[in-house]
Amino acid sequence: MTEKLSPPALRLLLGESRALLAYGRYLVKGLEHRQLPAGNGEPVLVLPGFGASDVSTRPLRRSLSRLGYSSYGWAQGTNTGMNNKRRGLLASQLQAIQARHGQPVALVGWSLGGVFARELARAFPEHVSRVFTLGSPINHDPDANNVSALFRWLNPQHNPDLDAFRERIAAPPVPCTAIYTRDDGIVSWQCCLENEGPLTDNVEVAGTHVGLPWNPQVLAAIAERLARGA
Repeated sequence: MTEKLSPPALRLLLGESRALLAYGRYLVKGLEHRQLPAGNGEPVLVLPGFGASDVSTRPLRRSLSRLGYSSYGWAQGTNTGMNNKRRGLLASQLQAIQARHGQPVALVGWSLGGVFARELARAFPEHVSRVFTLGSPINHDPDANNVSALFRWLNPQHNPDLDAFRERIAAPPVPCTAIYTRDDGIVSWQCCLENEGPLTDNVEVAGTHVGLPWNPQVLAAIAERLARGA
């Protein structure tokens, strides 16, 4: 059974405004990458969160590119939820990137994008090297967040399926790292954790949910694991 949890408290939701200050620091200083291990052109596909687009993940993708990775956005505009067309486009994009580089692709998904990344890896594990989720609602309670009402309004045809959600809690058969913050004002942080297993780990960072794509601790966690390939 899934554990019933409450959405993040109002003080945490209001605290998400700190993401603007963090973004201002990013604009001035960028994301520090000089002390991080470099890549060698390995492909990384970054998926945005609900209500966001590739604009929101640009800081992380630019930083990964500067480290030597071949980073890609999802090129599907604003993420308003999953549908058959989007599912097909993601599968085609993953396969095209894998074929172009001749090696599996690392997937990074912010919030709802992390849910998509895990399911993409579950469907095509041979094309995926590993998955990183950033504040993604992957465990416990699918309603323990502060955006469910908006999601249902934008997706009136969506019928919550708790059985399907429970089946998705188990990680796909590739290394999976869940990055989370206890100050998350959007998704209850407990819902952002992978269950313990030989291919999973959880990394806590400081900061907000909204600011995860320009959080230097997030970049460091991703770069260190990509470099060691484990």
